Amino acid sequence: MASTTRRRRWASLLGVTALAVATGGALACPAGASTNVDFATHCIPPAVAGIPPIDGTTTAAITVDNTAPKVGDTVTVTYTVVKPAASNPTAIALPADIMTPTGKVTLGGAQTGSFTVAGPKKNDPVPGNGAFPSFAMTGTFTVTTPGAITLSPGDYNIHTSYILELDTPCTVTNPPAPVSETVTATATTPVNTRAISLGSASGNAGDSVTVTGSNFTPGATVTLAGRSGTAQTADTATVTATSGGTVSGSLAVNDKTTTGIVAYEGSAWSADLGAGPAAYVVNDTTPVPPGSQKLTTTVKAGSLSMAQAGDAVGLSAVDFGKGGASTGALNTVTVQDFRGGPAGWSLTGKVTDFTGPGAKIGAGALSWTPACVTKAGSPSTCVAGSAGTVGSSGATLASTPDGTLTGGQFTVNAGLSLNVPAFTPPGSYAGVLTLTLT
Repeated sequence: MASTTRRRRWASLLGVTALAVATGGALACPAGASTNVDFATHCIPPAVAGIPPIDGTTTAAITVDNTAPKVGDTVTVTYTVVKPAASNPTAIALPADIMTPTGKVTLGGAQTGSFTVAGPKKNDPVPGNGAFPSFAMTGTFTVTTPGAITLSPGDYNIHTSYILELDTPCTVTNPPAPVSETVTATATTPVNTRAISLGSASGNAGDSVTVTGSNFTPGATVTLAGRSGTAQTADTATVTATSGGTVSGSLAVNDKTTTGIVAYEGSAWSADLGAGPAAYVVNDTTPVPPGSQKLTTTVKAGSLSMAQAGDAVGLSAVDFGKGGASTGALNTVTVQDFRGGPAGWSLTGKVTDFTGPGAKIGAGALSWTPACVTKAGSPSTCVAGSAGTVGSSGATLASTPDGTLTGGQFTVNAGLSLNVPAFTPPGSYAGVLTLTLT
C-alpha cells in the first residue's frame, strides 16, 4: 500500500511538472535570435495528475537557415520556446535529460500549411521551485511557391520520461500565433539544356548546313539562324520540335561574315530558350589573281571540357550544442574551352541534402563564394558567379559570355559554408555537389 501511494504521489508531481514545461520549457538553449512573439497557450496535463487544464502565455521565436530560398530549396527551421510562463511548481528537483519536445510550425502568405519539429531529449536539472530554461525544436520544409512566406509557432507537446511516460499537449488558444519569421522565396530559373550540332563546320556561300538539336520544348517552333559575332544575319529557317524535344533542319548560309549558327524558341534570340552558337565559317572562294598563289592552313577546333583536382571535400566540424558554419574549399576546377567559336560557357552546381545518423541538413544550407581566374592570352574572360545559396535547384559557379571569338583556359574555385543547425545529432553528414559545364 505504501508503495502504491508513493507511486501515485510521484505521478501527480510529474503531471504538474509536464504542464509547467509545456508553458515554458526545459531543454537546451535556442538555436538563434529572431522576433519573439507571445501567444496564449492551453495545456492539458496528464490525466494521472488529477489537475484541470491550465492557460498561460508562451514566448517563442522562429529562426531559419535561409531567409532567401529558391523554389525547391529545403529550409531548416528552429522553433524555440524562449520564456516559460511557469516555474517548477514543486520543491522537488527534477533530473536532467527527461524531457522531449515536439511541435508544429504554421506557414502563411505565399505558401500555407504546417510541418513538424522535434527537439532532443536534453535538459539541465531543474531545482525545486526553479525557473525552467528555454528549449528548441527543429524541422524542415520545402519551398514550393515564390513570394513572402510567414512562419508562426504552432501547437507543441512535452513528453517526460521519469518513472512514468507522460505527455502534456499544448495548443495555441487563438491560432495562428503571431508571425515570428518571414522568408522571401524566389522562382527557380530552369537550367537551359538545349543543345545543337552542325553537319559541317564550314561551307561555301549559299551552301546549306544540317542543324540537329535536343531538349527543346515539344511541339515548339524553332528558328535556325546565322550569327555574325553577336548579331543575327538574314539567314533563317524554321523547324518544329518533335514530341521528344528534338529538331532537325537545313539552313542555307549566304552571309560571308557568318561565325556561328543558333537555334531558339520564340520570336527572337533568348539565351534561356536557345542553343548555340555553334561555330560555322563561310569559305573564302575569291579567285586568286594571275601570278599569285593562295596559301591555306587549318586550325582544328577542340572541345569544351573540365577537370577537377579531387572528388571529396572535408568540411570543418561544428559543435552539437552550437551548430554554425562548417567550412571548406571546393576542389579546383580547370575549364578548357578550345572550341574557337563564338559561344561562351556556363559552369553550374547543385547539391543534395546532407544525410547523416537519423537526420538531414537541407541542401539550402550550403552556400559558396565563387572565384575564377583567366589564363593569360585567353580570348574570353571568365566571370565568377554570385556568392550565395547553392541549393538543390543550383547556382552558377562561373561563366564566360558569347563573343566574336571565345575560348581559353580558366581556373575556378569556391569557398564553401554549410550552416549546421544547433543540436543536429552527432555524426557524419554527406551530400553530393554536381557540377555541369554547358
